[in-house]
Amino acid sequence: SRLANIEKDKNGHLYNRKSDFRVEYSILEELEHSMTVSRKTEKAKILQQLSKIQNNVKRLQQQLKDVKPTPEFVDKLKEMMEEVENAINAFKEEQRQIYEQLLKEEKTVINELSVFERKVEQWALGSSTTEKVLKLSSARVSVDKTPGNRLPAEVVEFERFLQRTGGRQGGWDDYDHQNFLKVRTKHKGRLSYVDEALEYLCGRTKEDIEQHDKWYQEFLILHERKKESIKKWKEKQRQEKEGNLKEKAEKMLKEAWLQREEAQKQKAAEERKRQQAAIEAWKKQKATAFAMEQASQLKLEEEKEKKQQKERQRQCHMKLLLERYTLQKKEKEELEKLEKEKREEAEKEERKRIAAEEITKFQER
Repeated sequence: SRLANIEKDKNGHLYNRKSDFRVEYSILEELEHSMTVSRKTEKAKILQQLSKIQNNVKRLQQQLKDVKPTPEFVDKLKEMMEEVENAINAFKEEQRQIYEQLLKEEKTVINELSVFERKVEQWALGSSTTEKVLKLSSARVSVDKTPGNRLPAEVVEFERFLQRTGGRQGGWDDYDHQNFLKVRTKHKGRLSYVDEALEYLCGRTKEDIEQHDKWYQEFLILHERKKESIKKWKEKQRQEKEGNLKEKAEKMLKEAWLQREEAQKQKAAEERKRQQAAIEAWKKQKATAFAMEQASQLKLEEEKEKKQQKERQRQCHMKLLLERYTLQKKEKEELEKLEKEKREEAEKEERKRIAAEEITKFQER
């Protein structure tokens, strides 16, 4: 009964078009809808897991009715039992984690509610300034009697569409609408889904489904416009809030800018010092490297000069040897020529003497 009263009170605020906080309630309405869809999805997932476990248990029971005393049957039975046990343990572990997460979220919500309760108590015990603000708010509400004066046009258009067409399900019950969405999503919105949808939607005709599809397309368009409008409204609220804090923000920004400028100047000075030191070190390094290069070059030139001088000495020595060899060879050739001439002259004289002796002997005979 208490839960029903809370639900009734919530719906009274949530769907009351004359409420001064209709835009905020629209955001809560969207959140409630998404959470409802999430709960239904979770429920379907749990039922699917339980159905799978139940089928495995039934299979195991069926096997136990016809027991065969063979090793293969025992192994198969053991495998089926392990499968059932693993499925149950996995389901229990998953549910345990979900339960722990829900406990954490519940604790967070309780803490947030406690903070809000303290704020409400402070507001109730507030100063006369709060009362003046409340009076101004009530006066503003009395002036803005028409909800359209406070709600964005897209929100009003969406709510009128829901009122005119039967709510968020287009006048259909939850079961038919969910089956419609499931088949339509499966076919990615193509009209080819209509024939399959007829199998799930008993009592609905093809014209009903096509009409509901037209309604749903318009619903998505208006819903997207509403979301965009609320987003813009929230952005406007944020900008207005920022506008109230603009002066303070500018002052803080200026101080931060001055501090940053000072820090940048100090950093720039340090950077210049660092760069100057780096340049000096680079110059010193370059000078050292240049001196070492010059010394190395001078040493190479000295070694080259020594090698050239040594080569010239060797060539000069070889030239002297060659000239000496040539002179000796020439002297030897002249000596050999002279000896040859002397030998030939002696041979010639010997031939003359022999010839003379032969002539003398011939004359004597």
